[in-house]
Amino acid sequence: MTKSRRSYQEGCLEAHALDLIGDRWALLVVRELMLGPRRFGAIRDGLPGISANILTRKLEDLEATGIVVREQLPDPVRVQLYQLTEAGQGLWPVIRALCRWGAGMPGHDPRLFISPTSLVLSMRAMCARERAGVHLAAMVLGGEPFVITTAPGQFRVERGAGDAALRFEGGTNAMAVAIYGPMPLAQTAQGVIRFDGDLAEGQAFVDLFSLRPNA
Repeated sequence: MTKSRRSYQEGCLEAHALDLIGDRWALLVVRELMLGPRRFGAIRDGLPGISANILTRKLEDLEATGIVVREQLPDPVRVQLYQLTEAGQGLWPVIRALCRWGAGMPGHDPRLFISPTSLVLSMRAMCARERAGVHLAAMVLGGEPFVITTAPGQFRVERGAGDAALRFEGGTNAMAVAIYGPMPLAQTAQGVIRFDGDLAEGQAFVDLFSLRPNA
């Protein structure tokens, strides 16, 4: 633990966990790394409210506690990447629980900034896997591509472009309206977002996601 971190000075396991990951921004940095390694600038793009100095400090803290590691790619690339360790990936159930808990609490404003990673992770958290059909969907959110695969009991999301029968494209706030809002896909695909593919299959895919955890 770095000296910049505060401690609750308790033997409680919850307090110990919060000593490691409870600081402001820490879990959101982890969120941005949950789908794989990223450059410093890409992490910051997903967290517009954080300064470069604070992000640097948070990454150092997370590295010191074994949640994040950094890797320097060799020449000629010479790019530094940050990625989660196994312990960092183990925080997914915490992020999932927070998504589902937050969805049921009043005061959420979906007009505020939503990063591409946070939207697809919310979909991972809120997907009704038990009634999922087989779908392959490509999503481009603010220029950032993802591929989502569903099957009965399964949901998988990967960062990157790919061929898919269903293709969604738009800004993250607009896509959140299409995924979670009350309007049918036929309506949101007319000016809110761009959709290519079979409309009925696309609607079946969208219907897997709800901000009501028990829906």
